[in-house]
Amino acid sequence: MKTKSLLFTAFFSFFLLGNLVLAQGLTGRAFYKSSSQIKLSMDSTKINPEQIAEIQAQLKKQMERDYVLSFTPSESNWKQVESLGGGPATASSGGMQIMINTGSQDRLLYKNLAEQTYIQEQEMMGKDLLIKDNLEPVEWELTGESKKIGNYQAQKAIYARIIDSQRFSTGMTEMESVKDTIQVVAWFTPEIPVPHGPENYFGLPGLILELQSEGRTLICEKIELNPSKEPVEIQIPKKGKEVTREEFRAMQEESMKQMMNRYQGKPGDGNQFTIRIGN
Repeated sequence: MKTKSLLFTAFFSFFLLGNLVLAQGLTGRAFYKSSSQIKLSMDSTKINPEQIAEIQAQLKKQMERDYVLSFTPSESNWKQVESLGGGPATASSGGMQIMINTGSQDRLLYKNLAEQTYIQEQEMMGKDLLIKDNLEPVEWELTGESKKIGNYQAQKAIYARIIDSQRFSTGMTEMESVKDTIQVVAWFTPEIPVPHGPENYFGLPGLILELQSEGRTLICEKIELNPSKEPVEIQIPKKGKEVTREEFRAMQEESMKQMMNRYQGKPGDGNQFTIRIGN
């Protein structure tokens, strides 16, 4: 297993270096739109199916977001495009109101593929944080499938891994530890030979134009290559206290514990529901 890992790391480094050479001098911006599948599971004796459907439709529309990926051959920035409707997604029906925080518009992600590092702005429990750590290589599998996305021919790649996670919903007395399988589908185009992609995804022989993961889809709607009027300038985040990826995950776990203690409910109170984003 160790030998396989070392072989993959060596191959990945060689492949990435080759891609960066091919993309030498290429800069650009790719604009994406996101959409999410929303599934609500509630007590049917407290709220009827029509109200659940209405809430799901409201949340789905509000959780559509626009993002921009700015890139050079080896560096990139990922950021949500500012908009008036960029706050938490809210929905109400039959006296019930639901709010989902989808993240702040001004949080910046910086990736450096040459150094295999990333820096990401985050907020946790009212504190500004700066996550600095190594990128986690993704073992993509090319399927051989292809399709047209806009003006570009795209190829399909898939990726899956099992992770440990914890879940909480109102009415629970403690967090539940579960094994989650993350399945990712990416469509990339070799016609734009940069190994960049949305969020923390990267490492394919071409720009990722479409990404599907955990019920969320990101689709590239517009691409600007080597823009001369507004040249690409990559920013390195500097706002917040520096933490590692593991330190941030520990803070997330503590935040979930605090939320659980605050919103615990008892059976029969009528305040129990579970929200799941994805399949």
